Amino acid sequence: MTAITLAAGLLCAASLIGVVYLILAGLAVRRFLALAPAVPTVRPPVTLLKPLRGADYELEANLRRFGRLAYPEYQIVFGVQDEADPAVAIVRRLIAERPPADMTLVVDSRLYGSNGKISNLINMLAAARHDLLVISDSDMRVGADYLDPLVAALEPPGVGIVTCLYRGAAAPGLWSRLGAMFISYGFLPSVLVGRWLGARFGCFGATMALSRRTLEAAGGFEALKDILADDYALGARVRALGLELVLSRYLPDTVVEEPSFRHLLAHELRWARTMRGIAPAGYAASVITIPVPLALLAALLWPAAGLTALAIALAARLAQVAWLARMQGFPAPSAWLVPVRDLLSFGLVIASFCGTAISWRDQRFRVDAEGRLSAERESRA
Repeated sequence: MTAITLAAGLLCAASLIGVVYLILAGLAVRRFLALAPAVPTVRPPVTLLKPLRGADYELEANLRRFGRLAYPEYQIVFGVQDEADPAVAIVRRLIAERPPADMTLVVDSRLYGSNGKISNLINMLAAARHDLLVISDSDMRVGADYLDPLVAALEPPGVGIVTCLYRGAAAPGLWSRLGAMFISYGFLPSVLVGRWLGARFGCFGATMALSRRTLEAAGGFEALKDILADDYALGARVRALGLELVLSRYLPDTVVEEPSFRHLLAHELRWARTMRGIAPAGYAASVITIPVPLALLAALLWPAAGLTALAIALAARLAQVAWLARMQGFPAPSAWLVPVRDLLSFGLVIASFCGTAISWRDQRFRVDAEGRLSAERESRA
């Protein structure tokens, strides 16, 4: 046996293991979605913190949903760092509509570290009137029942923070569809497989619910001011207090808008390098969950065996994506997009280990081994 056929054989074996993973991933999603959302016994007042920058696709419609939640008493604090930010006009228009929610806008340019979102949250926190805090990203789309499952999940003794997974809802365009596919058919099922197998999952910025007391005990937002994966770091700090991190059954949408391939690549490379920094060995091993590119490499090296593996992997992946789409209530994507998405994901895993630079909100940063951000101009001084 030559080195080439041995390598091809190993790639075929890895691809078949990946096919088994695809089945497990589908079962994990079905198992999760079968759970009934929890209902709180009491409904204390809540402050929602919504840091904003720029006018995301459908931002006004998504924020309007937050202003009309089916919850008795809650406040929304919106935060921006520039009076000229287009999100300011949107928020002021919503406040003028006098929605059921109490809305406050904070415009404050003060920076405390490299993570602009965390600086925004530090500025916003002073306006929060309630002890129960829910931090939610600007691109989230939710239903009227959003808060009840979060409050219910926080009720048991020993629970410190509640987070949510999310589905990808694409804005118009090819690059947005590819970005949303990664979330719905790659990221979401991978987290649920790990959870099913007993692995620890992180905190997700889509939603993080905790008390003000827990936030302060974890070091406050100030402890996260230079951290790229601030959501993961906050969850880790709460766990270090001996408190539990709980995944809510609620599944909001994140609206994915990627106007170009360059934007998609920058966004996903930032995510990939974040994951590499958190768990480098585990992230490298995640290539096993993408069987189509593995089988394609095998086919290029040894067509006799590799083409069979490729046919099996492609058929399994197409069936799995159709199954996941049906369970999540989405139409299945075009079949040709599935291998394109998987090849892109495979390439990003490799690229994540080939540098430390990321692009975030039109700024360039470098990420050190502890996940701390530094502006490129500073790192070159």
